[in-house]
Amino acid sequence: MTRRVRENGDLFDVPRPAAQIPASMDYRPVLAGIVSQMLEQATTAGKDRYAVAAEMSRLAGKEISKYMLDAYSANSREEYNIPAWLMPLLEVACGSYLYSNWLAEVRGGRMMIGRDALAAELGRLERQKGELAREEKAIRERLRRSL
Repeated sequence: MTRRVRENGDLFDVPRPAAQIPASMDYRPVLAGIVSQMLEQATTAGKDRYAVAAEMSRLAGKEISKYMLDAYSANSREEYNIPAWLMPLLEVACGSYLYSNWLAEVRGGRMMIGRDALAAELGRLERQKGELAREEKAIRERLRRSL
């Protein structure tokens, strides 16, 4: 049984990395499930595994076959997990961010793309401006008192 990847977590949850408990971080079945979900998404969008393999092959400059994708997505093929260097290619070919989102979540983060990333950066800058304004006000107050 594969664990389904959470696509949208609670916006206000504080991300935490996965607990580093011995023998708890065998992600082979999870990766097979993620690959399977990504291939299902591509199929839903009208792209079969042959088309995904062809696009990945074109992007990598190396042959990636439908058979390899089948093996990467099969829980029963425990020793045949997808290499990390192929995951970005699979995401591009499938039009998905499932793997990147999952990896960020496992490491205690959250991934933001496009407008979300810009909005987060804008929020960070606004917080910094507020902190600087408070600091400036405190310094001006100290100067005023010392005169």
